[in-house]
Amino acid sequence: MRIGLRQSVGQIVLSSRPVSWVNTAFPFGAAYFLTAREVDASLVIGFLYFLIPYNLAMYGINDVFDYASDVANPRKGGIEGALLTPRLHRATLWTAALSNLPFLVFLVLVGNAASTAWLVVSVFAVIAYSAPGLRFKERPFLDSATSSVHFVSPAAFGLALAGATPTADVVITLLAFFLWGMAAHAFGAVQDIGPDRAGGIRSVATAIGARATVRLSLVLWVLAGVLMLTTSWPGPLAAVLVAPYLLNTGGWWNVSDDTSAGTNAAWRRFIALNYLVGFLATMLLILAWFSA
Repeated sequence: MRIGLRQSVGQIVLSSRPVSWVNTAFPFGAAYFLTAREVDASLVIGFLYFLIPYNLAMYGINDVFDYASDVANPRKGGIEGALLTPRLHRATLWTAALSNLPFLVFLVLVGNAASTAWLVVSVFAVIAYSAPGLRFKERPFLDSATSSVHFVSPAAFGLALAGATPTADVVITLLAFFLWGMAAHAFGAVQDIGPDRAGGIRSVATAIGARATVRLSLVLWVLAGVLMLTTSWPGPLAAVLVAPYLLNTGGWWNVSDDTSAGTNAAWRRFIALNYLVGFLATMLLILAWFSA
């Protein structure tokens, strides 16, 4: 009985993609800390929220309502997504809701109108991406945009919560981050063209094909880098951070739908690259801190 409970909890935790927790917590934490320039309860609790409960909601809801197609997807069942047995679906949704609620109440109470608006956008995007009746993930191009909001909105929320002034540099940086997120989602969708089409799931990749999607991703990453070149020092240095993604993805310029599954190798490198680029971004943030 105890082993069964431990396994169930482990599967629910796995559904939150622990390897990707930092991708949402870091943007919030960096944005808030650079603005507030102190560690307080809002920073700690907000960081914890975007580290675990937020990811459990985002990915757990996805794994529950994508189960039928995930069964036929060889990627599922590991760090790239749990294959939640149906008996855990209800428990996963309840765990996501109950773990999110106290954090959301606190963040609304300590926040302001702007931060609460961004929090609403963030939570709505998490639900709308996978939940029946909305399923933004099955609306080509809106799927990539919504996925990007998942990562950009914690940063925007952090800025608003700390009372940041929306300067041109702030807006441009968030827009560049948004383009980066769209590129990442679109490229990730390429590897699932086969399973998605077999399961009747639409995505940007199934709509325009593997080759066009890879090229779209590359263009979006380039545009993100170009935007960062227009920001104040040391912002332009961030333009270099798109280079690893271009190198990792460029080799698939002529990929076909038939060979799209092979991009999984590049996607796995992408997951690792996020840690390297995150470290470099941290160094830039430290430089920005002292420059300010």
